[in-house]
This record gives sequence, C-alpha cells and structure tokens, in this order.
Amino acid sequence: MEAQPILVDGRQHDLGDGFVVRRLLPVLQARHVGPFVFYDHMGPASFAPGKGIDVRPHPHIGLATVTWLFDGAIRHRDSLGSLADIRPGEVNWMTSGRGIVHSERTPPDERRDGHALHGVQIWVALPQADAEIAPEFHHHDADQLPLIAFEGASLVLVAGTAYGKRSPVKIFAPMFLIQAHLRAGAVLEWPVEHTERGLHVVEGNVQWEGLDIGPARMAVQAGANASPLKAVSDARVILFGGAPLDGERHLWWNFVASSRERIEEAKRDWAGGRFPRVPGDEEEFIPLPER
Repeated sequence: MEAQPILVDGRQHDLGDGFVVRRLLPVLQARHVGPFVFYDHMGPASFAPGKGIDVRPHPHIGLATVTWLFDGAIRHRDSLGSLADIRPGEVNWMTSGRGIVHSERTPPDERRDGHALHGVQIWVALPQADAEIAPEFHHHDADQLPLIAFEGASLVLVAGTAYGKRSPVKIFAPMFLIQAHLRAGAVLEWPVEHTERGLHVVEGNVQWEGLDIGPARMAVQAGANASPLKAVSDARVILFGGAPLDGERHLWWNFVASSRERIEEAKRDWAGGRFPRVPGDEEEFIPLPER
C-alpha cells in the first residue's frame, strides 16, 4: 500500500511592489523530494512601468537551478558570460557545481512597459559525485521539450524522464519535472519509474488519495506505488520527484553541500571576493548574510 501524501502549505514572503513568493520546500514535513531541495512559487504579480525584479549577483554551489515561468520574463546573467531572457515555456537550467554567480532582473522592455510575473524557481541537489563539477548554463526553447497527451491532460516534460519520454535538459540523477494542464474530471497516473513525488497545484483544484489540494499548495509522497490524481476543476499543476538523494544535504543561504565544512568554505570564498564576477552586471552583489 502506498503511503499517504503529506500536504504542504509553505511560507509566504512579500518582497515589495506586490511581489509575493511562497516557499514550499524545504519545510518541516519535507526537506527534499527526490533531488529537489528548494521550491519557490513566485507571484502572480503585476509590475507597474519602471518596476521589476532585481536579484543582484549571488553565488551557488552543489546544485542546479531551474526557472519555469507561467507569465512574464526574467533576464539571466552568470559568471560564465551567459545572457538569456526566459519566457513561458522555456527552460533556464544552471548547474553550479563547484561555484557560479548569477543575477536575475526584469528585461528592459518589460521594465519600461510594465508586466506580469508568475512562475517557479527550483533547486535540484547534485549527486555527491558531481557536486564539484565545472559550472554550466543551458537555455532550452519551448519547441525542444517533449509534449505528452492523455485523455483530458496536456503535459510538458521540462526535465528528466516520464511516460517513456526524455527531456533534452542535462540532469545528473533520476528525476522528473512536468507541467500539466488538466481538464475537470481528468485522471492522471504518476510516472512509474520514480519513487518520490510531489504535486504543486498552481491553479484549480486536484484530489490525490483523499486530499483536496487547492491553488499554491503542494503535496508530497514517497513509495513504490502512487494513486492517480483527479482534477476537480480545470487545473495547472507541476509534478516533480525522482530517486531518493544519496545522503542528506545542508542548505545555507544559496549553498547546498553534503558537509558543513564545504558550506563554510563557500562562505569564506564569497566574503573574500574569490567567486568570479558576472560580465555585464559587475557593479552590484548581495553580501554574505550575517545569519
């Protein structure tokens, strides 16, 4: 018998200008789901002309970040020299490995005109064997991602493997990340090859193993078997998960590592200016937090 899914509400933070972020992972009930160790639901928000987001250059180690937007645009720059504007249906996948620095800002046209922003930002822990690899950045257009159709359901395989398909996004451990649009009454089975799974309901209402899950909420479960999802209304959901992590991870600020010593080393390197700079965004940075 499969385990009962656990409902996750997360914690909401208002970042100003009407921009609200809900942190859904990690929480007490779920530190990680497969390799997914961090999950933020951004917005929906509407920025007036002249306003936008400005996430100044900051470092990462030991993880891959993925941005997936439902609305709006974000400009990514990093210390490899990458420059990419991401829009709905596209993927920005950044592998930090031993260390990378990046910034995220509203592109000039959207800042000038005003725009909406809605999406998710996720961290995937790298396997211990790959934690210190060279950093990489890859952008994938919407037409590169596999589309999957079931009765009443339209899916995009953002990363990993599911339902006999494989995304072109470079990953390092068994996992899946899917956007699904479900019509009311649709029933969707889970990918069978993965033993840890999570559901984020972006819009609409979904039932899973007796749980009623509404907008901006999450449910997670581990086990070899999983009951299908049923859409109570038309819904947009994110499905994610994979194989269990190869050991616990420490998360501190923007760093993920298997040891506290590696976190302390990264803190010293950022405070000492030993991370590379971001070409085109060299003037600002986020200082190391005191806590």
